[in-house]
Amino acid sequence: MTAPVRVWLNRTYAENVFFIDLLRAAPRPVHVLATHVDPDSPVLGAADLGLLEPDGLSAEEYLGFALEFCARHDVDVFLPRLHQLAISLHRRDFEALGTVLICPPAPAISLFASKVDGYRALDAAGLPTPLWRQADTAAELLAAVEEIEATGAQPCLKPATGAGGEGFRILTREPFSLRRLAGYVDTRVQLDQVVQALEFADGPAELLVMPYLNGPEVSVDCLAAPDGRLLAAVGRSKQGRRRGFTVEPQYLEPTRRLVERFGVGHLSNVQFRHEANGRPVVLDINTRPSGGLHQLRLCGLNLPAAALELALGAHPLLPAPEELELGEYTLVPNARPVLPRQPAAPALERIDVPAALRPAAVAL
Repeated sequence: MTAPVRVWLNRTYAENVFFIDLLRAAPRPVHVLATHVDPDSPVLGAADLGLLEPDGLSAEEYLGFALEFCARHDVDVFLPRLHQLAISLHRRDFEALGTVLICPPAPAISLFASKVDGYRALDAAGLPTPLWRQADTAAELLAAVEEIEATGAQPCLKPATGAGGEGFRILTREPFSLRRLAGYVDTRVQLDQVVQALEFADGPAELLVMPYLNGPEVSVDCLAAPDGRLLAAVGRSKQGRRRGFTVEPQYLEPTRRLVERFGVGHLSNVQFRHEANGRPVVLDINTRPSGGLHQLRLCGLNLPAAALELALGAHPLLPAPEELELGEYTLVPNARPVLPRQPAAPALERIDVPAALRPAAVAL
């Protein structure tokens, strides 16, 4: 009997319990290892082996931990989320242990880690982007807001780095009122408060100012060869609870150009929104699988299993676009409890990495 492929997912999102389900549907046996700092993380319970990992490590320290973990647990395939760049920079060190990485090359990860650098690169490549301005000071923020308001759009703000909508705010000139204390907390923030915060800031804020773009959002999940050649891509439209699949060229063609131009290999995600005239523009690029990637199984596509086959040197069997079941669906909360396969192990101690495996430095 063929030994199971040992796949490690480091600190990742709770929704990736479904990613693990799809890995187990691969055409070969799979043994999933997962690590997290949260003992209640669902991924620990969904994995065949769930372990607590050390917290508070620098990128270089975590790299040493990751190398030791792969050596100790005979990891065949490693899909990193935490410290993805540092790990990708030392891909050869992992390959020397017999561990293949499922993540893009370091230059692609580094480029799109900064939304400013990413948008500049997209603009230079002629790819569709929204109006965006970098604002490091109060004066730059006010100038950007006035420019966006002159187009009739609502300005919004987000940090140059981050994921999952972290730090997103809609800027408003309306004074604070008791109405803001009723109902649910929203994302609006008073412009004068942000201006004041920037005036008292110790250094550059590294913020982006953009027009608020209405939905639907179209999130394109991608699988590419290690060199960035696009192998499969399907868009998921999101409007409230309603979801749908799309393979329309207005989303897939810019995605193909982006992934192949910048070598975004393996699993990635490109997000689009629409300007007032309906033109789709690239909102964000994730150099990792999206949290909603598992939803593609509803249209007949299992990208986690295909990515695993690709990493192991096989040619994954992928359905043609015309073979996909492109329908609409609605999201509901997951009611399936995730029971642990084994008790979570105690936190892993810091272990010195053998000198032969220890990298000299991590260039970030």
